[in-house]
Amino acid sequence: MLDGAFRGPVDRAVRPIGRALRKTRLTPDHLTLIGLILAACSAVTIGAGRLIVGLLLVISAALPDLFDGALAKASNTSSQRGAFFDSTMDRVTDALLLGGLAWYLADSYSGRMAVLPFAVSALASVISYQRAKAESLGLDAKGGLMERAERIVLLCLGILLEGLGLRPAIVVVLWILLALIGVTAVQRFVKVWRQAEVSDITQERIDLRRERRVERRNVRVERRDQTRLVVQRRRDDRRRR
Repeated sequence: MLDGAFRGPVDRAVRPIGRALRKTRLTPDHLTLIGLILAACSAVTIGAGRLIVGLLLVISAALPDLFDGALAKASNTSSQRGAFFDSTMDRVTDALLLGGLAWYLADSYSGRMAVLPFAVSALASVISYQRAKAESLGLDAKGGLMERAERIVLLCLGILLEGLGLRPAIVVVLWILLALIGVTAVQRFVKVWRQAEVSDITQERIDLRRERRVERRNVRVERRDQTRLVVQRRRDDRRRR
């Protein structure tokens, strides 16, 4: 929900930052790796019980993930490889955060409580898989109550309240999160199931539109590659002179 509602305004807000980062030697992949390192630090800090510091690190880890897309657009380096790398690191980051919470719960509550973050992680992987599988079939599984942005916000709220001494806030938040992710899984299943019920003629039209989109995207990529090649050749010619 948050991604759909705020994606446009957020993209416009971070666009100047992307242009500024373009002047550095950083690439979008560098920002993704920085976010991963900060996420690992936040997991260790939360596991050690320093929740407020860990929360600040979680927020810091989210900033590179926010800016890498703006940098990719500003530097015209958006690619399927970069999108795949970023998406994979997002899953790793989520696993680190929930692992840190499991460590904290095992130390501060009981060993059994550590299962709760892993349950959240397992169910979150289901809705991620639903979207990936649906898109591979040409269907749409976006949306639902608990997408990644909502999960991070809710986890941050629980960490904040727990860090302020309102125990067992993080346990309550994790149970709520688990329930809402379950609802999201059902929502996405129903959405994809209904899309898969279209008639053969409608499916043919959908496939045709999809093929045309792919062709247009390939043409744009080819033109961009040709432009880069021409620019590189001109630079090489200038250097030889």
